Amino acid sequence: MKTRLSLLFAAWLLAACASAPSGSDLNYAIPDQPEGSSGFSAKPGWATSRFAVAAANPLATDAGYQILKAGGSAVDAAIAVQMVLSLVEPQSSGIGGGAFLLHFDGKEVEAFDGRETAPAAADDRLFIGADGKPLAFNEAVVGGRSVGVPGAVRMLEAAHRQHGRLPWATLFQPAITLADQGFKVSIRLNTLVKADAHLKKDPVAAAYFYRADGQALEVGQVLRNPELAAVLRKIAAEGSKGLLEGEVAQAIVNKVRSHPTNPGRLSLADLANYQPKKRAPICHDYAARGKDYRICGFPPPGSGAIAVGQILGILNHTPAAGMALTSGMGGTPGTTGPVPSADWLHLYTEAARLAFADRGQYVADPDFVQPPAGSWMSLLAPAYLEARAKLIDASPAGQSMKTARPGTPGTPGAARSAHAPMPEQVEHGTSHISIADAYGNALAMTTTIEDQFGVRQMVSVKGGPGGFMLNNELTDFSFAPADAQGQPIANRVQPGKRPRSSMAPTLVFDKATGQFVMSAGSPGGAIIIHYTAKALYGVLNWGLNAQQAIDLPNFGSLNGPTLLEEQRFPPALVDALRRRGAEVREQSMTSGLQAIQKTPTGLFGGADPRREGVVSGE
Repeated sequence: MKTRLSLLFAAWLLAACASAPSGSDLNYAIPDQPEGSSGFSAKPGWATSRFAVAAANPLATDAGYQILKAGGSAVDAAIAVQMVLSLVEPQSSGIGGGAFLLHFDGKEVEAFDGRETAPAAADDRLFIGADGKPLAFNEAVVGGRSVGVPGAVRMLEAAHRQHGRLPWATLFQPAITLADQGFKVSIRLNTLVKADAHLKKDPVAAAYFYRADGQALEVGQVLRNPELAAVLRKIAAEGSKGLLEGEVAQAIVNKVRSHPTNPGRLSLADLANYQPKKRAPICHDYAARGKDYRICGFPPPGSGAIAVGQILGILNHTPAAGMALTSGMGGTPGTTGPVPSADWLHLYTEAARLAFADRGQYVADPDFVQPPAGSWMSLLAPAYLEARAKLIDASPAGQSMKTARPGTPGTPGAARSAHAPMPEQVEHGTSHISIADAYGNALAMTTTIEDQFGVRQMVSVKGGPGGFMLNNELTDFSFAPADAQGQPIANRVQPGKRPRSSMAPTLVFDKATGQFVMSAGSPGGAIIIHYTAKALYGVLNWGLNAQQAIDLPNFGSLNGPTLLEEQRFPPALVDALRRRGAEVREQSMTSGLQAIQKTPTGLFGGADPRREGVVSGE
C-alpha cells in the first residue's frame, strides 16, 4: 500500500507530465510544487520505459524531465538540473562550485573533471593560523579563504559541446523562469537555513534567506531570485565566460577578497584561466551472484572510485558474498526491515578501514602526485586486494583491527610513497544526479559547494538580495602540509591544485555485453563512498532494486569507529559488533542517493528517503 507521501509524489509526477512540452523546442512550464521532505519519508521507486532523471529536488528533476521530453540528451538534462539546483538547493551545489561528470555514449565512458582549483596565490600554509597550528574547520570555512575556482559551469559547457542536442541557452530556461517567478521554500531548505549558525552573518544571504525579524523564511513561502536569474541569462548568452569573466567574475573576486575577517586569494586571472579536464575513468571488474560486471568511477582527484572498488574487491576475498540480509530495524526509523548481518558488517567495515588507509596515503590531484607504481589501478590490482583482505580476521568471532595502515602487506606495485598519510578531516555538502536518455546515453554527476551553504557568502552582482553561494572546496585539502617529521602530505594545498574529493559518481555495465546496468551516487562528504558502495552491493549482490538498496540503513568506517545510522539497527547487532572490539557510533547519516538501473522493460529509478529527491521519466 502506498504511503501518503508516495501518493503525493505520484500526483506531482502526473502534473509534471501534463506540463511537459513535446518536440524540439522547450516551452518550460513550472510544475506543481510539492512539499519538500526532511527526515525519512518512504519513496516508491519509479519505473519508466525510455528515459529517466533522478535528482535531489522535484523541481530540478522536472527540469531534466522536460529537457529529455523536448528531445534533449542526458548532458542537456544534467545542465538544466544543475541550474535549478543552484536555485532550490543552494546549500549543496550550484554555479559557484564544482562537479565530476561520468558519461556513457553507448560505446565509451568519459570522465569530465570540473573540480575547483586552488588560486595561484595559495600555498601550503593557507590553513595554518598565527599560532602555527591548523585552523579549526569553521575558522577556515566561513569567509573567503577557502573559496576555490568554480569549475562546474565550464565543465558542463565542455560536455555540452560533445554531447548536447539542444541549444545551450535553452537549458537555462527552467532555472531562469523559476528564479524570476519564484519557488516554494521546501521543508529541507527551511530546516537547514534555521539550523545554520553562520549564514545570516553575510548581509546578502541574510536579506535573501531570512525575514526582517531574523527568522528563516517559512515553508511554502515563495522565494524569488532575480539576481541569480540575471547571472543565468549571462551564462546562457555568453557561455561560461558569463560567469568567469566580466562583471560576475569581478563580483566573485570582490566577495572573496573583501571579507572583513577571513579574506581569500582568488583573482580574476584564476577565474578566466580555469580549464576543465577530461580524464580516463577508473574501471574495474566485479563479480556478483555468478555475473561479471564492469564498474566505472571517477579517477583522482576523486577518491571515491578507488575506495569503493577496494571495498568491494576486498569483500570478494572474504566470506561476505555468502551472507544474506537479515530482518531487523531497517525500515523507516522505528520499524522493521532488512539489515546487513553483524558478521557482514564486520567484514565490510574492516575492508573500509583498509580502503580509507590507502585513500589517506596515496590519493591526490594526479597533476601533482604520482600514483603508486605509476598507475592508480595498482590500488585495485586483484593480487593487492587479496593480500589486503588477509589482514581481516574473518573467523566467526573475528576481532576488529580498529585502525588500518596503508599499503601493507603487498604495497601496491611494490611502490614506496614519498608522502605522509593525511589525517581524516570533515567533509560535507554535495548533490547527485543520475540520468539515462532515449538515445542510449547515461551519466552520473556529483556536484558540490562542499559544506552546507559553502563559505556562507552569497554573490550579488547588482547588490540586491539573492544571487549564488560560493564553495569552500579548499578545505578538502589537508590543513597541515606535512606530518610531525616534515614529510609532505600528498593532498596539501598547492597553487592550481585540485583538492581530493570523495565524490563517487558511478556507472555499472554488463562485462560480457557492455550494456548499461546502473548509474548511482550520493552526497555525504567522506561517507559518500559508503553510501555508493551500499547501493551497488544491494543491487548487484543482494538482488534488490535501486529503491530497496537506497532504503537500506547506512553504515561505514573512515578508518576509525564503526558508524551506524541511528535508529536503524537492532541493539543485538550493535552489541555483536562491539564484542568484536569495534568502537560503534550510532549517528545521523543523511545520504542523498540517486540511482537508475536498466530493467528488461526499460528503466527503474530510486531516490533517497532521507532527502527530497524524486525520479521522473517515461
